[in-house]
Amino acid sequence: MAEPELLLDSNIRLWVVLPIVFITFLVGVIRHYVSILLQSDKKLTLEQVSDSQVLIRSRILRENGKYIPKQSFLMRKFYFNNQEDGFFKKTKRKVVPPSPMTDPSMLTDMMKGNVTNVLPMILIGGWINWTFSGFVTTKVPFPLTLRFKPMLQQGIELLSLDASWVSSASWYFLNVFGLRSMYSLILGQDNGADQSRIMQEQMSGAAMAMPADTNKAFKAEWEALELTDHQWALESVEDELMSRELDFDGMFNKELPSGIF
Repeated sequence: MAEPELLLDSNIRLWVVLPIVFITFLVGVIRHYVSILLQSDKKLTLEQVSDSQVLIRSRILRENGKYIPKQSFLMRKFYFNNQEDGFFKKTKRKVVPPSPMTDPSMLTDMMKGNVTNVLPMILIGGWINWTFSGFVTTKVPFPLTLRFKPMLQQGIELLSLDASWVSSASWYFLNVFGLRSMYSLILGQDNGADQSRIMQEQMSGAAMAMPADTNKAFKAEWEALELTDHQWALESVEDELMSRELDFDGMFNKELPSGIF
């Protein structure tokens, strides 16, 4: 015999479902602006700025070297990739990974991250679990197995309840990780409200702000530039220009068609 279908009161949508969505969204927006206020500017040394500019120059040479004569390209390539005294060959940087015990700013940044990310989730989640305890808010549009009950029915201990129903506490956590598209639309891509992105950075170690190995970057750029050959894109530009029909009357009258050049 089939179990009777569970019907929810429409007031649950107005006084439980929508308030949880609005509260979660507003807390995310506030967390974004608080993280902007608390973030500290990372100080860069003159050596770091110089190395980054050198890498940018090398990438520009690889991408746009076809627009300069071959001799000019080879001179710049020789400066970077000469086997004896090329910049990428002779320059060696000492990379010292920062330690939280010796760098107080790292501990401060970790505390700020906990205040803006972990603390609001604990407080708001506990308040929602206490205020809306025992409410069934919505149902997923597909059947689920019993293994999903602990995840979707936090705070409801009913073995006879279908696993597709979602409790108020679980609905809050679904909104915490499910509103990232709304945050990206309103606050931009790299926002402080995207809790899933922040957790991924913490798990991958990006939150520790480990510096990149400059020596490896120089070696990779040396290899990329070494494989780049010069193919001058302006070799026959004079012939192409002279083969076109130029309307000099229109040129002086500012009526030159846009397709000539």
